[in-house]
Amino acid sequence: MKPSARVLDPRGPFLQKWNKIFVISCLVSVSVDSLFFYAPAIDGDNSCLYLDDNLQKIASILRSLTDIFYLLRVIFQFRTGFAAPSSSRAFGRGVLVDDMLAIAKRYLSTYFLIDILAILPLPQVFVWLVRPRLQGSKVMTAKNVLMFIILFQYVPRLTRIIPLYLEITRSAGTVMDTAWPGAAFNLLVYILASHVLGALWYILAIQREDTCWREACNSQDGCDLATLYCGSTAFGNNTFLQDACSTNGGADVDPIFGIYLPVLQNVSQSTGFFEKLFYCFWWGLQNLCSYGQNLKTSTYIWENLFAVFVSMSGLVLFALLIGNVQTYLQSASGYIEEMRVIRRDTEQWMAYRLLPEHIKQRILRHDQYRWQETQGVDEEGLLINLPKDLRRDIKRHLCLSLLMRVPMFENMDDQLLDTMCDRVKPMLYTEGSCIIREGDPVNEMFFIMRGRLESMTTDGGRTGFFNSNVLQGGDFCGEELLTWALDPASGSNLPSSTRTVKTLSELEGFALRAHHLKFVANQYRRLHSKQLRHTFRFYSQQWRTWAACFIQAAWHRYCRRKLEDNLHEKERMFQAAIVTDASSSPSLGAALYAAHFASNMVRILRRNAARKGRLLERVSSRLLLQKPAEPNFFAEE
Repeated sequence: MKPSARVLDPRGPFLQKWNKIFVISCLVSVSVDSLFFYAPAIDGDNSCLYLDDNLQKIASILRSLTDIFYLLRVIFQFRTGFAAPSSSRAFGRGVLVDDMLAIAKRYLSTYFLIDILAILPLPQVFVWLVRPRLQGSKVMTAKNVLMFIILFQYVPRLTRIIPLYLEITRSAGTVMDTAWPGAAFNLLVYILASHVLGALWYILAIQREDTCWREACNSQDGCDLATLYCGSTAFGNNTFLQDACSTNGGADVDPIFGIYLPVLQNVSQSTGFFEKLFYCFWWGLQNLCSYGQNLKTSTYIWENLFAVFVSMSGLVLFALLIGNVQTYLQSASGYIEEMRVIRRDTEQWMAYRLLPEHIKQRILRHDQYRWQETQGVDEEGLLINLPKDLRRDIKRHLCLSLLMRVPMFENMDDQLLDTMCDRVKPMLYTEGSCIIREGDPVNEMFFIMRGRLESMTTDGGRTGFFNSNVLQGGDFCGEELLTWALDPASGSNLPSSTRTVKTLSELEGFALRAHHLKFVANQYRRLHSKQLRHTFRFYSQQWRTWAACFIQAAWHRYCRRKLEDNLHEKERMFQAAIVTDASSSPSLGAALYAAHFASNMVRILRRNAARKGRLLERVSSRLLLQKPAEPNFFAEE
């Protein structure tokens, strides 16, 4: 059954390309969420805390743009098919389920809740609707709520990246197809992690400053906590905070602020966003690379936990960066290294032989397609060393469902199907490949599993004749070989192809070679049944073309005979009219004039009929094909 047009194939190039876009958009969205952490700032002149509303609005707009990709991901998930774990398999891959209800149930029971939590516009709602109503002492509450929302949505967003990344690596091998984009992708991940870490460092520094102020205000008589936040209606003198929470300490380790001191000294009072961004980004990149070894913390518990987090994150991310970059640039994996060497040798050979650019691209595209479909595994090499019974069971598991899709084999018994499964060979073709040319010997029959083929013929190069058909899953080509194999009197010379077959898309199927087909035909005489011959003629493009041309030629012959009959009838009517007019007309001149007019009309009609007849004969001769060869199934060898 052909998959529904509304269902996306998870192994298809369209969804693989979009999955890569989704992974990058998820990483960018996480970095955009970190921009909200730069909204809190300190007014040094008044010793109060405020939120940068313009920065929050810009960050919420950018967050909405990245949420569009999350929404697209959710929509695609409701249309993405999946491989059903059933006994009916196709080359070891599950049958694609295209039932929209089954797809929806599967998605709702897996990642739907995580995606919904990740896509909820909580920061936008808070910034545009809730934040304008919070003033004065409620600014700190707004900061804490916004920080909690961002950290809360970090979990589903990061959780969703991991399975999506694994899905891409399983289907395509790597996220990026070539080495340098792959290395750049891993470096981008490391840079974005440094940005997020720097943003956390900034918001925790502001939080530490606010905690120090609140403790100092509680120990100071007459101090109102509302005066610590800009825009409050309360009045008070907060100059004592500069001494109680001083950021001008010259000690090697600041006992109050510890690792947060550089933020409070340099950028906490700055109104320039990019100044904060790049300063904190540099701090995060520096400490990730050094695993946090240069951090000098105070005795504050949460500060030490943050330093431990920085150290462990730097160790893990740096190891992943080096390992992934090495995989891309040096191909540490044995098979990937082998494939890289083969690809390099192929490119060198193509350059040495001065192959045209379009042929180079076809070779590289075929190698890439074979990797995507087989994951780089040589199936024939794995099966050849297995015991015969195990190899037969595996072949049956892989190919039985495909053989049953071919109308010619759907009524065969198990013994014959086992024999066929043991002898078919899986084949892959890229778009634009020519499987067989008209006039070349046919050495195999090809049965289509996925993709489309164009089968065309010019009937041996005859001028003015062309016939074309599109073959899809379940169809076959190379039917001349079956006629040759079923004929007991056929010799060793292979038949010539009557059609040219080219791929219109990436194609997957299996081939049955000539000697294998001959063996099966000789061993199983039931292939010679009348029902099989009718089925073969019905699905054969060669017989279909001949039948269509035969019907068209018969129709033109019928039209010619009908035209001739009409002409004879008109001639008879004219002759009868002449006789009648001659017997009843009193004027001999009028009778002669009518006879002369009728003879001219008859001569003109005959001349036109002769021209049309010759034209129909030429058209019929072009349409009429030679009848395909049919073996004598009942002849003795």
